[in-house]
Amino acid sequence: MLLRKIGGAALTMLAVSFLIFLILEVDSGRVAVKVLGQFSTPDQRVLWLHENGYDDPFLLRYLRWLGGFVTGHWGTSTYYREDILRLLLPRLAASGILAGATLLVMIPMALVLGIAAGVREGSAVDRAVSIVAILTTSIPEFASAVFLTALFVFTWHVLPGVSTMARGFDLKELIMPVGVLALSSTGYVARMTRASMVEVMEAPYIRTARLKGASLSRIVFRHALRNALITPVTVIMLQIPWLLSGVVVVEVFFAYQGFGTLLYAAALNSDIYLIEACAMMSVLVVVSTQIVADFVQGWLNPRIRIAAPLRTGAET
Repeated sequence: MLLRKIGGAALTMLAVSFLIFLILEVDSGRVAVKVLGQFSTPDQRVLWLHENGYDDPFLLRYLRWLGGFVTGHWGTSTYYREDILRLLLPRLAASGILAGATLLVMIPMALVLGIAAGVREGSAVDRAVSIVAILTTSIPEFASAVFLTALFVFTWHVLPGVSTMARGFDLKELIMPVGVLALSSTGYVARMTRASMVEVMEAPYIRTARLKGASLSRIVFRHALRNALITPVTVIMLQIPWLLSGVVVVEVFFAYQGFGTLLYAAALNSDIYLIEACAMMSVLVVVSTQIVADFVQGWLNPRIRIAAPLRTGAET
């Protein structure tokens, strides 16, 4: 089971890596222009292509690039003039702090709201949670950032408008970007949790527990919660890759020096090698979170772990 998941993840990354390399480097002449600049001469471009192995067949160049990525040799950024791995790791750590803080705020809030709404379907709490969830998920991150900045920065003057962390880590500068990201994702996870809880609360074993006189809190925490968390856990793990795209907008808006601003700068300055590295890291995060989500689902519902070997045995 584990080897199959890892093998599938490896094949996915291999396919995506080939597409990334194909899109960005199939035209070697364009690569030379991006690296040397549009004012470089044709002779300079031909010489650079020859020195960097672009005379070799495309497949050989791809395998060489893939081997370099696996061994940690990701090349040099043409814009920052710095080793990409050394440039990327601190930015990933900064975005990891931002994403981790967002998850710490979002997960408890979304689960509490979703469980409270799902336990009492059709109540005032359920309707209020649904309305708030729909409103927050329908507003894009840049609009939320503008609204919160106008409120907390320009009107109440209680929070800084940028998160440059120029004087070191500052928790106060983290509040605004975390607030924007959490606001955009909490409602969606709460709605998924609410739907899952409603479905579980209608199950026969829950009705049996009610007929036996079990209290609502005991029914929720001892019987319903574990099964109800299967769908929200999957959604939460899917939110982690989403944070990468949301982080780009939020980091650029608040001048936060993380993975998002690095990717934005790479795209803005046509830094091909840095774009390739950022794209591969994004794929790695997506694949890793899906593997973790599968294992968490198996822990929450052991029938998922049992079903796969049974299906394999039946097929053989």
